[in-house]
Amino acid sequence: MQVLCKTAPYLLRKLLNIAAISFIIFMLVRAVPGDISDYYAARGDYDADALLALRQQLGLDDSLPMQFLTWLKAALHGDLGESMRFGTPVASMLRDALPNSLLLSGAALLFGLVTGMGIAVLALAFPSWRLGKLLEGLNVWSIAVPTFCTGVLVILVFSVWLRWLPIRGQLLLPVIILGLDIAGQIVKPLYQELCATTRAPFIRTARAKGLSNWRIAWRHILPNSLSVVVAMSGVILGGLIGGTLTMEALFSLPGLGSLTLEAIHGRDYSVIQAAVMLLAAFVVLINLTTSALQVWIDPRQARNHA
Repeated sequence: MQVLCKTAPYLLRKLLNIAAISFIIFMLVRAVPGDISDYYAARGDYDADALLALRQQLGLDDSLPMQFLTWLKAALHGDLGESMRFGTPVASMLRDALPNSLLLSGAALLFGLVTGMGIAVLALAFPSWRLGKLLEGLNVWSIAVPTFCTGVLVILVFSVWLRWLPIRGQLLLPVIILGLDIAGQIVKPLYQELCATTRAPFIRTARAKGLSNWRIAWRHILPNSLSVVVAMSGVILGGLIGGTLTMEALFSLPGLGSLTLEAIHGRDYSVIQAAVMLLAAFVVLINLTTSALQVWIDPRQARNHA
């Protein structure tokens, strides 16, 4: 009960963050000139009377505060409304798009973690291989080069010039791009943590037993150095969400990114609002999970999340 009382204010702040993000997005998408009626007017699908009736049916003539309160009340009851363009329930559209986004982000995360940890461990276990430059280069690349720019360059090289891979609908290039970006973020901090752990007494004991450098690095040093990866996981996963949306739009993959981009083009307010709220909820969930893992690894950090 005491833990729940201490955690409740933190959870309440996170829920208020989601509500604030939803309100800000609600106002921003409506600050852009035009709405769904203008989309249909440009296509010539409706005459003036039909457009007026459509606006009234969708509640677009109501004041912005009234529109937000109406949407929020329905959302709190689990009703995310219907798409203004297709008339399809927004919840079903998100449910269909979410697995594709999770597949891309999960594959990229796995590839990035394995690559980053592998390079860091190899650089420590086999210093004669001189992997320091690769390690530094990958870290600088992940910081300096946006994944969108890398995606455009990769499309030009492998899809347009060499014609090895299709531009649309393939997962290989997005997974590699996002995975290398994740690897670059963790490889240098993890390597520095690995080097610091080598000075621990139990490592000297392992070396005295005659264990190989690879076994010491992989079986003893790495498990005791993963706290740095956990500490960075919030930033990594938050960036992965944005990177996944970018890759979906760039490679025309069916997911939340493509769904949101199409909704923005079509002024489909209900889809935009629900998709952004879902992404905000994911970010909050990631932060909560990261905080819980950090406290589990180091209970002294509990006071920072109280």
